[in-house]
Amino acid sequence: MATKTSDLLTAAAPATVAVVRGISDDQLDLPTPCREYAVHALLDHLFQVVVNFQELAAKRAVDWSVQPDSRTDGWRDRFAAETDRVIRAWSEPSALVGVSPGMGLPQQVVGGMVLLDLTVHGWDLARATGQPFRADPTVVADLLDLAAMLGPTARQQGVFGAVVDLPTDSVDPFDRLLGATGRDPAWTPDQR
Repeated sequence: MATKTSDLLTAAAPATVAVVRGISDDQLDLPTPCREYAVHALLDHLFQVVVNFQELAAKRAVDWSVQPDSRTDGWRDRFAAETDRVIRAWSEPSALVGVSPGMGLPQQVVGGMVLLDLTVHGWDLARATGQPFRADPTVVADLLDLAAMLGPTARQQGVFGAVVDLPTDSVDPFDRLLGATGRDPAWTPDQR
């Protein structure tokens, strides 16, 4: 089966998986646009996201305090495999029904949150490591609405940074999404 969430995750995942596969060991300590994370820490966080959101799709509790070290042997392949698992988990129609017992949000919103992390952190990692990144336009359109809905609370909780005002001639939807989540689309590693 498939759901809108799993279809969007299927569209978003290849770009982020490709970026993760392209990260070299000597890039793990580089800064990222996500200020509190170097590349290795952001990888750990993204691993945690794709694993924990499998459980959230099944409406099971997760322990966010457990911080995995994602960089064991075969970590690039493991990330791809865990990403496939999270897509499968959200392909079950029951995953989108009701309210998440662990997060207190509608399951559809929770599914959108994993999509947002996969997309935006994929860009973070790409930008930090000098790789190209192209977000799927359908995914971006869906995430713009989600970011607008989650924005005030996410900024209050420190999940999103302050909105980045973009030049009025910037009409790129992905740049608008990055700005809404507190990222400067023109960020470079020397802007630490």
